[in-house]
Amino acid sequence: MRFERWVGVILICLALLGAGLVGLVAFVSIENPTAWENPTTTTILGFWELAYSTARPPFGVVVAAAGFALLVAALVALLGRRISRNAHESDDPTRRPLAPKLVIAESRGVYAGPVTVTVLIPAHNEAACIAETIASLRSQSHKPARIIVVADNCTDDTVRIAQRAGVDVFETAANTKKKAGALNQALPAVLSGLGDNDTVMVMDADTTLQQGFLDAAVRRFTDDRTLMAVGGRFFGEEGAGLIGQFQRNEYTRYARQISRRRGRVFVLSGTASIFRSRALRTVAAERGLAIPGVAGEVYDTLALTEDNELTLALKSLGALMTSPAECSVVTELMQTWHALWVQRLRWQRGAVDNLGTYGMRSTVMRYWAQQLGIGYGVVAIAAYLLLILLTLLSFDVWVWFPFWIVIGAIFVLERVVTVWRGGWRARLLAAALFPELAYAVFLDLVYVKGIVDIAMGREASWGNVTQTPSPKVARQEGPR
Repeated sequence: MRFERWVGVILICLALLGAGLVGLVAFVSIENPTAWENPTTTTILGFWELAYSTARPPFGVVVAAAGFALLVAALVALLGRRISRNAHESDDPTRRPLAPKLVIAESRGVYAGPVTVTVLIPAHNEAACIAETIASLRSQSHKPARIIVVADNCTDDTVRIAQRAGVDVFETAANTKKKAGALNQALPAVLSGLGDNDTVMVMDADTTLQQGFLDAAVRRFTDDRTLMAVGGRFFGEEGAGLIGQFQRNEYTRYARQISRRRGRVFVLSGTASIFRSRALRTVAAERGLAIPGVAGEVYDTLALTEDNELTLALKSLGALMTSPAECSVVTELMQTWHALWVQRLRWQRGAVDNLGTYGMRSTVMRYWAQQLGIGYGVVAIAAYLLLILLTLLSFDVWVWFPFWIVIGAIFVLERVVTVWRGGWRARLLAAALFPELAYAVFLDLVYVKGIVDIAMGREASWGNVTQTPSPKVARQEGPR
């Protein structure tokens, strides 16, 4: 049986194992023996006899739990840094042809000209937003050398609007492989005319760049000839009501996480990322050899999330990449719960499918750890909500426990601080806590659905959802 089929089973088992071990440590190995000498008992639902203690957790339990969490986080971080350093310092041209050490050696004394930016905008029926996207590019302080709209099976006015805006249009021919297939058709001709200091930017048609994006990216590429990619930090557009605010808070937290990682990339977002032409040519050449895919193609058309897969490909080849704070974009949000479910299920299935394709190679181990962390988070939040339910069913009146009030206050503070730059709406929603817990449960259900589908061998689908276009509103507090 293929390794990919077992990814879901492995993640489920390891997440449950981790949760079981933590529970064992907390309630068996270091439990307070005096707390359960005379436990209180009650019967709920008419048949379930429950024993409980209202004593606060022993100090040793709290210390052990905090220490365990810090230890795991530290080990994952150190392992990730070690793997990344080894990849970047590699001098093996067959396994890591984009490693900085090799790039420096090959380009020493060679001037490949000034850095230029050619922009590709894959677009399928994007008449409602393509003009604004093009305008955001032209308003940049550093002007793109060329803008190409890759019109993929468009049946609306996308092509006409792009032509009227004065940009080049590449129309795909009989493409059935979505965005990745469209870009694979356009890239060969584009890359053939570019030198090593020329870059290609791929951005979604529903995205607008914040001022200074291209200038900051070009400066990074100019200062560091080993840099192979610059990813954008994405923020949500205004509107879409409560579901929109949930997504804006999520994106704000993600951007903050990247800042704390000093720009180290998780995913080169498809919203807007820039690649050195050398990097894309190397990916195409290594497909079927050092990395999965079809030889000669930049994007893997079998991947549901082509941006995530391309990130793994570049990391596997030793590429250096970053996501600086100055490179921010505003992107479209899902306006309905159904649309959000479809989008996130595709993201989740795509991320795990990609890991199954790449296997257990060292350069993707952090992504395995990330998936396991999400799995454990699903178990943790389910246990937390179950505990609340049991408390409500066990007591005649609600009892406030000081210890848990303090823990809850710390959690609320963390939620508010991490979305502070999102404005007062973001802070208010985070302070309310329970709405965001409900949103987290929604995302957890998406995760479980994706993992179960993989474990059951169910075929994945792209799951496109057509949204009613809404006029974009300038952000009151833009990304910083």
